[in-house]
This record gives sequence, structure tokens and C-alpha cells, in this order.
Amino acid sequence: MARSPLILAASATAALPRTAITNVSALTENSGGRFDSALARTDDGREVVVRMPATEEASADLAAETRALHALTAGVRALLPFAVPEVLGEAGSGVQRVLVVDHIDGYRIDPAHLPKGPGYAPAIGGALAAVHALPVSIVRTDGLPVRSPEQVRDDVRRLLDRADATGRVGDDLMMRWRRALEVDDLWRFESAVILGGATSSSIVLADDEHDVPHVVGILDWAGLSVGDPAVDLRWLASSPLAADDVHAGYAAAGERSPDPLLRERARLYAELEFARWLVHGHDAGESEVVADAVALLDALADGVRGDHIVPDSRSDIDDALALVEAVPPVVAPAVVDTSMQTDAYDPEALSLYLSAERDRVAAAEALAEALDTPGPDADTGAIHIDQLPARDDIDPEATAPIDLDGWDDAARESTPIPRAESSAPSAMSDLPGASETPVTDEETPLRQPRPSDDPAVTAVDDEEDAARASRAALRRWGVSDDTV
Repeated sequence: MARSPLILAASATAALPRTAITNVSALTENSGGRFDSALARTDDGREVVVRMPATEEASADLAAETRALHALTAGVRALLPFAVPEVLGEAGSGVQRVLVVDHIDGYRIDPAHLPKGPGYAPAIGGALAAVHALPVSIVRTDGLPVRSPEQVRDDVRRLLDRADATGRVGDDLMMRWRRALEVDDLWRFESAVILGGATSSSIVLADDEHDVPHVVGILDWAGLSVGDPAVDLRWLASSPLAADDVHAGYAAAGERSPDPLLRERARLYAELEFARWLVHGHDAGESEVVADAVALLDALADGVRGDHIVPDSRSDIDDALALVEAVPPVVAPAVVDTSMQTDAYDPEALSLYLSAERDRVAAAEALAEALDTPGPDADTGAIHIDQLPARDDIDPEATAPIDLDGWDDAARESTPIPRAESSAPSAMSDLPGASETPVTDEETPLRQPRPSDDPAVTAVDDEEDAARASRAALRRWGVSDDTV
């Protein structure tokens, strides 16, 4: 049985010591009978709202709202462009709890009666955006609930499992919800401060001097937490005409990153309210509630048959053709040979190689043109040694083969042997009995043979002389002895 305004006024005096109530009247809160409310006037001229819960469940909600209002400090309230009820007093516990807050003057609109167009709808959307822009630290500091996107998704999964276990949800509807649950993009959102269940009837409006409506306050802060902003927009399913304008006002006033699937999640939460109602009736053993929920679910299934909460990203052939026609023509790219583009092929290394090859071929062509004697391999850049120009400072006969046949002692005494350049040591200087006379740039004297009548010794000496003469000639051209 609902409490009378007089009982509520008497309870208010317990919450407001040394304050007298001079007038009291019933106040309709659109709370579905969960609270008993009254509008009272105190002896100091203030208008206050007195609220008491009608059930134990409602008492928990009233306690949560009291805690949330205390968390909204003066600094936090200054960030909002509207008023928030201030706790003036409280007393009792359970169903005897009484909460007294100041009254925010204005009017509210039921979601089903919210009109479209400029005015009410954009103003309400902007007010919700202001709440979502509050720093999340105010919720964390006071220990209020904080849910990440992953936790929100898990909560939905558990609700679906419980609803499915009742056996009263149609397969098509359950499949629709589970398909949405598996869309990862749907759950990529930024958690924010939310009211946790606000509707347009929670928002107090007033008209300015030009009859333009604006938000002057928000009530119902019991669900204050950090979670999915779409929860505060799920009520738009009850006002489809104004939904676009509310979202437009929300986006215009928002300071957060765009949420491309905000509307889809809000729609999902609105549908899941029927599943939540079914689970509540099933757990409480209330057959009337279960029957009501089943009827709502059947009507929902008929209304969304063949529809998806998250539209399929694939377009039909008409949309694809229209998209192709809208693309401006472009110049066809040059044909590129990709025959070598395998996993084991390094494009950067091949690019350097081709650049070096082009330089080499260009140099070969330039040299061939300078000599005016291109050979058959000129196209590939091959250069024959006989096409190289001769150096002026080198005697072509200096490296002619040395004929050792017919040498005798007299020839060795009278024939000079070309020596290495002056910067290199003499090829004969390490032989025993070598001449100590300084060597000039013109010639290198032969070593005098050791006096010996043994022909075998003479033959060995001849071979050593020939080998050393050959090494001396090779050093002149910079060839290592090891390559001989």
C-alpha cells in the first residue's frame, strides 16, 4: 500500500532535524510503483522531494542513488551544464529508508511522446553526452561499478545463457542475439560514466524566453557507473521518431571518439530487456511475468524476422555496380613482370642489382662508342681485352715471353734483364753473391755465376735465374707470385 504524503512529510522531519514541513503534495515520479514520493515545502521556503522505497529491491536502488549523489561533488557538478539533485538529508534503512533532495523545477517527457525535430530531442542527446564526458575517476574513487567492454560482453553472454535455459525464447531470436554477440566490432567501444538506465523521463526540461527547450537537470542516478554509453540510449527503441535527432544532438555535443556501432548496441540492449524480464519472472516463479515476457518476445521476433542487429557488410550486386561506376577512370599502370616475386626474393636487393647492371651496360656502350669498334657483344655490355686502349707508359714488349733456349754464359753476361720498378726490391738481391752496387732505373745487372765446372750446378742456376726473371716481370704488372 502506497504511503500518503503526510506519512512522507513526517518521515522527512527525521531526515531534516530542526526543519518544519509547511506544505506537502503527492508527486508522480513515473517509477512504476517502486517509490513513494512527495513534494514538500519547508519553513525556510525550500521545495524538497521526499522519497521512500516500496519494496526491498527498490530500497537497494534508493541506497545506490544516495551513494551516487554523494559521489557527485561540487567540482564534478560544475562540469555539467545542468543541475543534479543535492542530498539534504537521509534516515532509516531498508524499506524505511527516506531520502530528501532539493527539487529541480521543470517538466519531463515520456519516451513514447518525445517528438522529432529540433528542440527536445537534440537537447536530451546533448545532456547524455555531457554525462558520458565526465572523468571516470569520480566513479573509481567511490568504488562504484566499473565494467570494461570485455566484461559488458560477458554480462550479455551470461544473460543469453540464462534466457536460453528457460526454453521460452524462440530459436530465431536467440540466434539473432548470439550472432550479434560474436561480432567483435560491436564490442569495440570506450567505457564511460553512465547513468545506467536513464530515459527521457529522467531529464528535466524548461523553456527559455524564446520558448526553446533546454535541459535544466537529470534525475535517477542510481545506476551511476562506468560502462557502455549505449545503455543510456536503449530507451530510444520506445521513441523511434525522435531517435535520429537524439543521436544527432548526442554526436554534436560529444567530446569522445566516434562510436560507429553505438546505435546497434543500444538496440540490442533494448531487446535484451525482454529477456531480462523473462529471467526475472522465471527465477521468481511468477508465471504472470513469464507469460508477459513470452508475449513480448514473440511480438519482437515477428517484428525483426530476417533482420540483423549488425547489418551484413556485403552489398548486393546493384550496390557494387554503382560503386564501380562512381570510381573515376585512372591510367592503366605499366606492365610489371612479377615472375620472380616469391617469398625467397628480395625486391630491394634486385633493385640495386638492376641499377648496377644498367650502369655497367651504359659504361660499356659509352666505351664502345668512343672506340667506334662495337663488337658482337656490345648489346650486353661485354668488353674484349683487345678493345681496351693501350697505355703510353708501358712497353708492350716488357711482358713478352722469355726464350731461354740457347742461352749461354756469354749471353747472360751481356744481356740485361728488365727490372721491377724502383719501389720494389730487386728480384736478384736475395741471391748469394749478389752485386752490392746500387741499382739504377735503367737496368738490373745479372748475378755473376759462381765458378764451377759442374754442368749440373750450372743447369740449376740457369733455372733459378729464369724463374726469378719471370717473377720480376710479373711484379711489374702487379701480379702475385702465388698466382703463377
